[in-house]
Formats: sequence, C-alpha cells, structure tokens
Amino acid sequence: MSMQRPSKPILLFLLLLQFAACRDRGTNPTTISQMTKGTVDNNGVDIHYTDSKAGETVLFFVHGWGIDHTYWDSQTSYFSKAYRVVTIDLPGFGTSGRNRTSWTVEAYARDIKAVMEALELKKVILIGHSMSGSIVVEAARAHPSGIIGLVGVDNMKAIGFAMTPEMEREWDTHYATMEKHFERSVAEEGKFLFSPTTDPAVQKRVLRDISSADPAIAVASLKNLDKYPFAQKLQSLEQPLYLINSDYQPTDTLAFKQNHIDYHLLNMGTTGHYPMIENSKRFNALLEKAIGSIMEKGAR
Repeated sequence: MSMQRPSKPILLFLLLLQFAACRDRGTNPTTISQMTKGTVDNNGVDIHYTDSKAGETVLFFVHGWGIDHTYWDSQTSYFSKAYRVVTIDLPGFGTSGRNRTSWTVEAYARDIKAVMEALELKKVILIGHSMSGSIVVEAARAHPSGIIGLVGVDNMKAIGFAMTPEMEREWDTHYATMEKHFERSVAEEGKFLFSPTTDPAVQKRVLRDISSADPAIAVASLKNLDKYPFAQKLQSLEQPLYLINSDYQPTDTLAFKQNHIDYHLLNMGTTGHYPMIENSKRFNALLEKAIGSIMEKGAR
C-alpha cells in the first residue's frame, strides 16, 4: 500500500491513527447529571472521572487528542442502563491536572491503571478514541489485570506506518512551529479531521476545544504518539480488539494480516474522526455489538 508523506502535524496524526452475551442489567439508564464525579490522585496529578457506579462489567471511555470526557455523553446515557460506565479526562486535558512533564503513551497508561485501582474496577472494557487507541493498548499490555477487551474508535488505521530518521527531523521542525502558532495550525489543518458529512456544529465544537488545549501538552502528546510501535505492541496483545472506524480515511487491514494481529473491524461509514458524536445512534449500535462479542469470548 503506497502512502504519501504528510506535510502537517495533524495529517501525520491522522496517519498514525490509521495505524449473545449474559449482561448485568440495571433498571434505568443513568443521566449525565446522575453520574458521580471525582478525582483520583496519581503521583500528585488529579485525574477527573465520572462513574455511573452500577453494574459488574465496566465500560471505561478514554477521549482523544485535545478534547475531553464530554464527547462520550451520548454513550454514558445509552450504556449505563446495562453497564457501569466510567469516563476520564486525561491529564493535560479537560479538568484534569497539568502539573507534570511526561505526556507519553506509557504515562497515560499508568493513569488508566491508577483510576482502575482507585475505583476497584474489574471486568473492564477499555474504549479509546483517536490517540487513546495507543493508550488503551498500552494499558492492556502493561497492566492487564481486570481488562477483558479493547475497542478502538477511529484509530489504528495505519499500524504499519513507520517514520524514517529524516521524517522525524522534519516533524520536529513542524511540531515546533505548531506549538508556537497552535491556534492557527489547528484552524488550518483541522479540516482534515472531518468528512463532507460532518455537521458544521460538530466541526465548530471540535476546533474550539482543540484550540483551547495547552499547546505544549497537545504537541508533546502527538510527538510521543509518533514513537509508539503499534504493530509490535499489538502482536503481544492478549485481549480481543475491536475497531469502530469511519471510512473517510480507510483502515489498512493488510497491515494487520501481515503482522498476524487478530482484530475485528466495524465500519461506521462516512463520518469524520468523531463518530460517537457525529452519528451516535449507529456508533452505539456498533459498540453494543463489540461489547457483546467481547463478553461472549470471555464467557467461553
């Protein structure tokens, strides 16, 4: 599969992203206002979370780059009728702390572990959007206890993509420019996050939220994502992996086959990079299918 080299940081980010069960049902869905809110301290950094509390099986939602936990509001309302639903703001984003210097995939995976331990979560399905595909994979590999499955949301579309040393040098320059002129870079490149079908209101919300992120943290998290060896990591993943991807940019399924990685792809159709808010009804149906399959595998 040929691949042209991108010329902007967000374009590289998108390339890297390309890189019948027995369920514990509650009586009523939880509304957003009924979610318990709190913080978990991980080495002095506060991690904001919401928790529906009820249910044995946990759906642990992790937002993507530059946004926050509210992007899962439709899923929180829908799935809390059947599962315990937990969302977080990753450190550096939303209302979580920013008082640290490490923004690596591995550091974020430790944040997941800290929240799971603090809330005593068992039987967890990790659901990661965008850059958090790498985070949930790393969490499942490095801290597998209690994690029964993974769902990637519009990510892992080009797991075979690798940067050359020359490209790394070029991107260091691009990232320095992006950090210096962050809002302008987001405005110029953000259009690549959307498809022709993406509602203008969604586009406005996303660009507003990303633009308000801390430039140093946002850029550092992207740079560290560049270095994550997806194919190598996925080869040692023990939990079942499901991908709910839009097809505005195709998923390189050949890379999964060439690297002997087991996965299940569920096609969202022609949404942009934010399927959970662009078409929540279809997204929830696909996620429900993935969850059911994961739980069925775990029951065998």
